Amino acid sequence: MTGSDGPHREPGSDVRAAGSASERAREEEERAVEQALALVGGSSGPGRSDRSGGSGERPSRSRDPRAPWDSRDSRDEDLNARRSNDSHIGPGSAPHADRSSGSDPCDGRDSDLRDGRAAPAPGREQPSHPDRAFPGDPGKTPPPSWDRARAVAARAGRGGAPATIRLPLDRALGHVLAEALGALTDLPSFDTSAMDGWAVAGPGPWAFEAGAGLLAGRGPAAALPDGTAVRIATGARVPPETTAVIRSEHAHVDEARGLLHARRSVVTGQDIRPRGQECRSGEQLVPAGTVVTPAVLGLAAAAGYDALPVVPRPRVDILVLGDELLNAGLPHDGLIRDALGPMLGPWLRALGAEVSGPRRLGDDAGALRDALTSSDADLIVTTGGTAAGPVDHVHPVLDALGAELLVDGVAVRPGHPMLLARLSPDGPYLVGLPGNPLAAVSGLLTLAEPLLAGIAGRPAQDPYRALVHAEVHGHPHDTRLVPVVHRPGRAGGRDHVAPLRYNGPAMLRGIAAADGLAVVPPGGVRSGTEVEILDLPWAPATPWTEGCFT
Repeated sequence: MTGSDGPHREPGSDVRAAGSASERAREEEERAVEQALALVGGSSGPGRSDRSGGSGERPSRSRDPRAPWDSRDSRDEDLNARRSNDSHIGPGSAPHADRSSGSDPCDGRDSDLRDGRAAPAPGREQPSHPDRAFPGDPGKTPPPSWDRARAVAARAGRGGAPATIRLPLDRALGHVLAEALGALTDLPSFDTSAMDGWAVAGPGPWAFEAGAGLLAGRGPAAALPDGTAVRIATGARVPPETTAVIRSEHAHVDEARGLLHARRSVVTGQDIRPRGQECRSGEQLVPAGTVVTPAVLGLAAAAGYDALPVVPRPRVDILVLGDELLNAGLPHDGLIRDALGPMLGPWLRALGAEVSGPRRLGDDAGALRDALTSSDADLIVTTGGTAAGPVDHVHPVLDALGAELLVDGVAVRPGHPMLLARLSPDGPYLVGLPGNPLAAVSGLLTLAEPLLAGIAGRPAQDPYRALVHAEVHGHPHDTRLVPVVHRPGRAGGRDHVAPLRYNGPAMLRGIAAADGLAVVPPGGVRSGTEVEILDLPWAPATPWTEGCFT
């Protein structure tokens, strides 16, 4: 370009002479860092056409031998991965801009959520070059930061008013309430006995008559005169004018004289559940957006509900791409087992979706287009094919269909070639996951989880912070997601998380043992500091999360 319209100016330009010296110095420094990282970790840089198996995750410049959990020793096997999650350059083709692992960092300025620019990383000064594009693609802006990409996905999911259906209680489990659940009656709806014992009126001792007394489920009894008592069962209606209920073990029965004595002092109202103690008719029991758990079902039944107003579960189709994938048996002759097909369905169901069985399309652009145009799902999830190689068809097919790219790459490792698209204003969303397994998990938690939460009417997971007992290496410019496991504190120490060793983009061994992912900011975190944590969908409730339920 010429003049002052962009960063590439002709020699001798007054603008360049006046103001670009510091910028050139910064770029040279960044380029040197990236080249050094490429030499250490073997990741692809501009102009390299090896199909690197990572998601573009570049190892840090040094490795602490005391940190055995780090995945730097796994980088060599990533070079053999079939579908690149980073720069995927075929003969005569340019790298796809947001998936290049070149020297240009993804650190543009903030702007609209869909403009593709990354948010500044906390604590790191950003170069002031908002017009700078990725190398090899002059029109491409850097991808958004990890948290901004999640915000875009959540907002997309909340874009339309959720539908409402009514389901009987035995089918509502796991759905999200479309409306607040209000009490249809007082709970309890009459004064009831909290214990087996004696209903008494006035001061004692109390005269009583032999007999079975008052049982649960019977109609109202006559008022109880002062100085009298009647046997009563738990849950039975308390007679009018009753002073208290005396538990059987706290009562002494004088059969010969027909009198009841209390072994302890009697307090008015003791062991009686008064009408409306739990709620009054019309009072809100649980708000809209609550996931229907077994306890919610019990509460709804107690409050008189036979069916619940819920949001339908989002419907998801899974399309597995790649000619190199095997459905069974051992890997052989350059073919590998499909790890994502068996994993994605259960994972998406754990996120509250209704999922069809995975469809394996291979590397066939026509089959991919037909599958996208014929789907009636709310979300289509694809695996692999999000780079720019000769058989990576996701972007060309989306372009041909006129799809709207909401997120095209994310500044996160692993998994930065992930994407989020809307096929049409009324059509389904598509989340394109990288082909490497842990990179695909990153895409699930970054884009699919908040999107599905929005569609289903439930809040997206909020990260919380936990102490980390190890140095966690970070990417120079991008967020890094690292599998972690929670550990109890020793000798009165705080509970903490420990990073897991096998965390390379193509690895599942670490995430299989994890109960969460650490959200590591650019530059990493030191041992003894706190880091954001995303729980996995099946992580149990744990004592290290703050707050309590009362």
